Amino acid sequence: MRNRRKGRNSKPPRSSHTEARGRDRQAGFSREVRVIYEDDSVVVLDKPPGLLAVPIKGSDTPSALSILSASLRPAIATGRRQRAFVVHRIDRFASGILLFARTEQDRDALIRQFLAHTPVRQYLAVVRGRVSPEAGTLVHYFRRQGFHQQLSSASGRDAARAELHYSVERALKGASLVRVELVTGLQNQIRAQFAAIGNPLIGDRKYRPEETQEKLIDRVALHAAHLEFIHPRSGEPVVIDCEPPGDFEKLVKALSRTNV
Repeated sequence: MRNRRKGRNSKPPRSSHTEARGRDRQAGFSREVRVIYEDDSVVVLDKPPGLLAVPIKGSDTPSALSILSASLRPAIATGRRQRAFVVHRIDRFASGILLFARTEQDRDALIRQFLAHTPVRQYLAVVRGRVSPEAGTLVHYFRRQGFHQQLSSASGRDAARAELHYSVERALKGASLVRVELVTGLQNQIRAQFAAIGNPLIGDRKYRPEETQEKLIDRVALHAAHLEFIHPRSGEPVVIDCEPPGDFEKLVKALSRTNV
């Protein structure tokens, strides 16, 4: 992790683990989350795959927010338990960087950045096939239908624009490791856009039902690897990097063994 922020009230970067006992029985994934960075304004987590980013209404299924909130200590000045505030989300079965704010004011300042699309958000994904060209920009229009993004047109009713930049980092056996930078931030955007061009993400059963047969990874091969944003108080840039977890690395390694 690289952090460029310096300030009088800042704390040194801290990496630690916060854990809810047991494992998510429904998804079979760990509930442990790692704190990549924290200070008086923000907390950055490394969310494991399978863990919800935020709770589902009416459900007691653990989430990154609920686990983080339960771990926060009471404030010294007031004795009240501190709170965490949602800034953005990543898919349940994606892994990686997830940003929370410590106060409502910090949250509002950060959300304004996300609405303006100024933070740099980069993901690593393993997709089926060879992506051509090896670098470019994808623009699609989608209409949300239930929990899916349905491909639409610019003039389509309730259509939302989706844009991303990508580059192929490595050719694999029947697949490609790509780095993706989001321009917009629709739910499932990366998954829906690569499915739309015929390169669905490995393990993505939602946009390619045949992925239920995938044996090398138990979830969608998507990892939030890099985030840059402006600190809500100091105005300085903050840069966070997060290495992919073992299951993602294992997939890439397995697909790298055979000549491509």
